[in-house]
Amino acid sequence: MSETVKTSNELTKLATEKEREEKLMQDVLLLLENLIDREEITIKLILNCLYDVGATNLINQKIQFRTLNRTLKVISKMSKPAFRMIAWQWFKKNCPNLIANWLRSKIEFTRVENVTVEIVRENQDANLNSLSPTEYQIYEVKHLRSQVKLLRGILVGAVTVLAGSFIWASYLVERSHMNIVEELQTQVKTLEANVNKR
Repeated sequence: MSETVKTSNELTKLATEKEREEKLMQDVLLLLENLIDREEITIKLILNCLYDVGATNLINQKIQFRTLNRTLKVISKMSKPAFRMIAWQWFKKNCPNLIANWLRSKIEFTRVENVTVEIVRENQDANLNSLSPTEYQIYEVKHLRSQVKLLRGILVGAVTVLAGSFIWASYLVERSHMNIVEELQTQVKTLEANVNKR
């Protein structure tokens, strides 16, 4: 009978500890959200730096043609405000949970049993010679599809930026025309008023 009481007490203790842990992790999540709200400018600057480095590295890695490389770098600079807005919304929505889960994983001291280590080669192109012709063709198709996907994304981004630029430019031109028309109308009215006074 004392065994069952002891087990029941241990279960109750574990349940209360688990509830306390969940409450504390919820507090951590709230604190992270508060931190992100307070440090919005700092986070946006970090995202800007990550975008600049990541875009440059990605373009340098994927595009070897020098002229296209430079053009894409210019386009990536023009698309930076759109990225910043989307990245900020994503960061604000997802990162508190991701950070809280990562921190929780660092403080959960689970027992590790027989960890197997897999060695992943950085350069898989060295193994391409040992592939059969069919496997090599499949590899090439996958590689070309990924390049087409990247180029499609870049094209959509470039078209979006250019369309936005044209809309903004037409708005500015229309506004300047309206200002000129208003100035001319004002001058005509003042001239009419001067003629009527005589």
